[in-house]
Amino acid sequence: MSFRLPVTRSLPLLLAGILLAGGVHATEAEHIRASQAWLRVLPGDLPAGAYVTLENTGDQPASLRGAESTNYASVMLHQSSTEGGMGRMNAVDRLVVPAHGKASLAPGGYHLMLMKAASAVKPGDKVKLALVFGDGSKLDVDFLARPANATDIGAGAEHAH
Repeated sequence: MSFRLPVTRSLPLLLAGILLAGGVHATEAEHIRASQAWLRVLPGDLPAGAYVTLENTGDQPASLRGAESTNYASVMLHQSSTEGGMGRMNAVDRLVVPAHGKASLAPGGYHLMLMKAASAVKPGDKVKLALVFGDGSKLDVDFLARPANATDIGAGAEHAH
């Protein structure tokens, strides 16, 4: 079954009304603010770890599912933990950022593992990652490259996206 709408000058108004009545929703990424984004560069071909604080300004939780980068062959979401004195790192499929709350990717906890750099990344470089959320939306964030012994973004480098 098919039907046709008459094409009139009021069609744009009709369509606008349908969109407004349908409750156009913002994507998960539109409610996320990223700050303190940095990555730890390790020597040689070792993977880098990326860290960031995510703040959700929306009324619904958001799920970080991973990230993409043209600078790295793959990016995976991991969680580090210590159990019985042994350090472990496991791949996870999501990190929930609560409504009106924050979630942190930080050394010793959740982080993004960046594998196989396309070219050398040096401390001081900025690397763009597209954070990918549960609804498929993306948030581009610049991560500041820091040396292997870094434990945070460093003084004077705080910036939000």
